[in-house]
Amino acid sequence: MKASIISIGTEITTGEVADTNASYLAAQLSLLGLEVECLAAVPDRIDSLTEAFDHARRRADVVLATGGLGPTDDDLTREAIAQVLGEQMFVAPDLERELRGIFAAMGRDMPASNIKQATLILSAQAIPNPRGTAPGWWVEKDGKIIVAMPGPPVEMRRMWEAEIMPRLQGRAGHESVLVRTVKCFGLSEAEAGERAAPVFGMGNPVLGIYAKPDGIHLRLIARAAEERKAAALIAEAEGRLRGALGDHIWGVDAETIESVVGGMLTAGHLTLATMESCTGGLLASTITDVPGSSAYFKGGFVSYSNEMKVSLGVDARVIGEHGAVSGPVAEAMAEAARRQLGADIGLSVTGVAGPDSLEGKPPGLAHIGIADVTGARSVRGRYPARRGDVKRLAVTHALFLLRQKLAPC
Repeated sequence: MKASIISIGTEITTGEVADTNASYLAAQLSLLGLEVECLAAVPDRIDSLTEAFDHARRRADVVLATGGLGPTDDDLTREAIAQVLGEQMFVAPDLERELRGIFAAMGRDMPASNIKQATLILSAQAIPNPRGTAPGWWVEKDGKIIVAMPGPPVEMRRMWEAEIMPRLQGRAGHESVLVRTVKCFGLSEAEAGERAAPVFGMGNPVLGIYAKPDGIHLRLIARAAEERKAAALIAEAEGRLRGALGDHIWGVDAETIESVVGGMLTAGHLTLATMESCTGGLLASTITDVPGSSAYFKGGFVSYSNEMKVSLGVDARVIGEHGAVSGPVAEAMAEAARRQLGADIGLSVTGVAGPDSLEGKPPGLAHIGIADVTGARSVRGRYPARRGDVKRLAVTHALFLLRQKLAPC
């Protein structure tokens, strides 16, 4: 089966809103064994929408659309589908009751314009949307399927996972499709590709390599008549990747690097403290994104000035001799954080986020320190000289260094 994805909204085609729905759905469809034939972003104009639906429907068995299901005059997804299929829209009494009930529960009268969210065509079934007021549409006609989902990602993803994906799984045939994503850090996309070259030659699984904010992801997709066979293909390919990438690998699938190190700290009954400069608190924020992180994270310091570093225990002579952006200062920061908060491990970042140089050192340079009772050490990082990228990559590098320290020998 082939699929097309249509992202609807002038806010997308003008660049005001980033379209995350299309990439999410494309990845999800590959897990079902559906080949994505095309992706399209379309403004809120009826002529553009009807053309997009007509084109997508002719090329694919399944058309997934997101957006344009709101109550305003520029929400035209339903109207476009109706026109393409030559059907009339009508108000469905049960949908109208449900919609009015939503507004009554909020203590509000329903605006007249919202009635369009209670419409259907004869070929459409309503798809529940407990996170919003706009139900989706599941439309089947002439052997083709059109699915219309809300644009807000939280509504769309819930509808996909609870309603749409289970229905499509039953239509996608009996082939087993398994996916494994191996995540690594410290290699460029080209370097990872060169090391993984033997796996590319396997054909099944198919290997894709992607640069992501937390490193390089290598995604394996195996297809077989039986799940057992697909699992064996994945296991063989993953073994080859692990042999090629070694300790650059930090996790798999839905794991995040902060959840991985959090699990390792918990398992080892260890505590962590941080001191960061150029990342401005992002390191501590990322660590505490993990539920339950209070069990191992003692706290952190954002020591943006040299004066604060010194007040927390960093020797002013070390700063004077080496500069604030240096390995010795990163090590002193990690040790000071550990000592100040009584933690088992201290982790630090100091660097030049940019756009200007600092101490004669270029934007994109960072030093990361780590300390425990046995002593301290540091590593040097060089990242693309864009302020946001420097901060994010330095945090990932720091957590990767922590993972390396916690990993069993």
